Amino acid sequence: MKATIYHNPRCSKSRETLGLLETKAVDVEVILYLETPPSRDTLVDLIARMSLSPRELLREGEPIFKTLGLSDPSLNDKALIDAMIAHPILMNRPIVATSTGVKLCRPVEAVLGLL
Repeated sequence: MKATIYHNPRCSKSRETLGLLETKAVDVEVILYLETPPSRDTLVDLIARMSLSPRELLREGEPIFKTLGLSDPSLNDKALIDAMIAHPILMNRPIVATSTGVKLCRPVEAVLGLL
């Protein structure tokens, strides 16, 4: 099996998820999304495949979230996606994609449903 993980090595949940994939002998493509953010089309596709709204993918605890006023409920999906593209730290993680689907792997064990 192959998987793609949108990974932040500084995040314990992301490291745990990657480790779990490796223990299951999954062929993992690691995308360091802070260095190589997904394109708009890719991000929109990932969000749709996870059946989440852009707001559900946002990391509300990041200082830039408050600075940009992203808690404003009047902001539309396009504005939220624009913010994540400009500031990928706003994307919650880890996101894992396999041939069976895409999940935000919080909790880490959520990745098992993709294997």
